[in-house]
Amino acid sequence: MVSALTASERTGALAILFALLGAGVVMAASTATRSDPMGFHGYLVMLYALGVMVALLRGYFDAEPPSSRLEHYYDDPTKAGIILAMGWAVVGMFVGDWVAWLLAYPDLTFNSAWASFGRLRPVHTTGVIFGFGGNALIATSFHVMQRTSRARLPDQLSPWFVLLGYNLFCLIAVSGYLLGITQSKEYAEPEWYADVWLVVVWVTYLVLYLRTLARRKEPHIYVANWYYLAFILVVAILHIVNNLAVPASFAGAKSYSLFSGVQDAMTQWWYGHNAVAFFLTAGFLGMLYYFLPKRAERPIYSYRMSIVGFWGITFFYMWAGSHHLHYTALPQWVQTLGMTFSLMLLIPSWIAAANALLTLNGAWDRVRSDATLRFMMMAAVFYGLSTFEGSFMAIRSVNSLSHYTDWTIGHVHAGALGWVALITFGSIYALVPWLWKRDAMHSPALVEWHFWLAMAGTLIYVFSMWNSGIIQGLMWRTYNDGGTLSYSFLDTVEAMHPYYIARAIGGLLFLIGAVIACWNIWKTIVTPSPGAVSVADGQPLPSLLPAE
Repeated sequence: MVSALTASERTGALAILFALLGAGVVMAASTATRSDPMGFHGYLVMLYALGVMVALLRGYFDAEPPSSRLEHYYDDPTKAGIILAMGWAVVGMFVGDWVAWLLAYPDLTFNSAWASFGRLRPVHTTGVIFGFGGNALIATSFHVMQRTSRARLPDQLSPWFVLLGYNLFCLIAVSGYLLGITQSKEYAEPEWYADVWLVVVWVTYLVLYLRTLARRKEPHIYVANWYYLAFILVVAILHIVNNLAVPASFAGAKSYSLFSGVQDAMTQWWYGHNAVAFFLTAGFLGMLYYFLPKRAERPIYSYRMSIVGFWGITFFYMWAGSHHLHYTALPQWVQTLGMTFSLMLLIPSWIAAANALLTLNGAWDRVRSDATLRFMMMAAVFYGLSTFEGSFMAIRSVNSLSHYTDWTIGHVHAGALGWVALITFGSIYALVPWLWKRDAMHSPALVEWHFWLAMAGTLIYVFSMWNSGIIQGLMWRTYNDGGTLSYSFLDTVEAMHPYYIARAIGGLLFLIGAVIACWNIWKTIVTPSPGAVSVADGQPLPSLLPAE
């Protein structure tokens, strides 16, 4: 990292780190006499800044990087992002499986407050969604926008600021949850100062992406960049609006939301469902539209379908969040609006899934023999299935059975494990040999093992939650001849026990697969291919074709 920065960029990096160090000192000092988590986070920020500063100073006096670096893509941040994503994957999935076992065996808290369900659950969701998924999106977007634009990143400091700054946010969020501090929203949110920091990082990310596209040598903007850009822009809007809050004190973590009551609920689910739309869908569709055709060595089936799907998803998703609030104080017409747009969403969603699968026409023999491509193919299948299920569950009469049950959990994980994780693993397996100049992954057999473990874990998890959720919904609405409920709530909890054990086993299989992936990726990185030529700063920039 350090040797790749110019002298002016190193000076700028040091200025940022000194500012961050000062902020950490102020945060720690302001709560020195009180048991406020802001003080803990002050020390965390200080240690983080010092650690990066040490790494920077170790190479600060290195020679100025040669001008020839500008002839190559800048891939160092992408490499670091992949490693960080896999680290967060193991941590987040480990905590998630712990939570799954905790629901089956509540004594696994070991009498510690920090190990309670309420604290571990947001650690799991933040670790896998923002830690694993977010780092993968940042890393792959850096790779894709350079290749499809035929333009190097405009500078070398901004990508590192985005990547390292984003991971600092993740650390603050996760540690805050363990300390028992959130904004008490449906989607657990970190402290107000973490939100402010993320806004700075995310705006830098947006500007960096736009600067790269503005420098492109390719006149056409490939559709993957449309999806990545929508993900970056809309997530910024969602984050800012949902987290509008007034701090109780600038020397404490407590803050008060600007919204309350039904307005707060509607805002939260506008945010929550659009986080699914633009973080967990649009960004990963950008991944799918680049890596699947590239791995299959086939052009995308229909560019027109990809554009129609993009605008359909971008417009329809914005109105769908209220389907999470059926049978609440939300106005009936708003509930109906959310249900209607959720049903309409099936069209652009299936366009994207069909476009991906039709791209594989003529390449199905490669799917049989290439586990990496099979990851991507199954991700497209799960995307189509989970979007159909989501539209179906948005129907008010279906929602009356499914809502607040484990069916919703099964649906979420059909998308999270089957769609998001599979396309991410497939993209990383494709990307690692390309970036580190290897002929293939260290062990193709382990990629096969990972695929089947991931598939088995996903299916066991989803089917167990489908069964438990439907049983829950039916037991909650069963009445006896006297007009009272046939089952107590405790009866429904006892009936769920075997399904919760099955879910934990499915999660464990998925976790084992992720651990295998980490080992395989690490061995691929440290074991050079025979005769491979190492290029320190990425692949050379291609020259324009004569016709252009």
